[in-house]
Amino acid sequence: MSPADVQYISNEQGDPTGVIVPIALWKEIVSELETHYLLKSDTMRKRLLEARARGKGIAFEEVLERLGIE
Repeated sequence: MSPADVQYISNEQGDPTGVIVPIALWKEIVSELETHYLLKSDTMRKRLLEARARGKGIAFEEVLERLGIE
């Protein structure tokens, strides 16, 4: 993805008022914001680092099944 993929919206005076970004870039931005938010909490930072160190996980579908959510 390149900067050329971002489209700018301007008002009648030519001042930028918004942007259109590809959904893949938007998801990446949101993910970064969520991670930043979680890492502000010492408790969440510790939990995330412990989870990463374990290196094990279960599939999302299995979580839903275990919780009885379908």
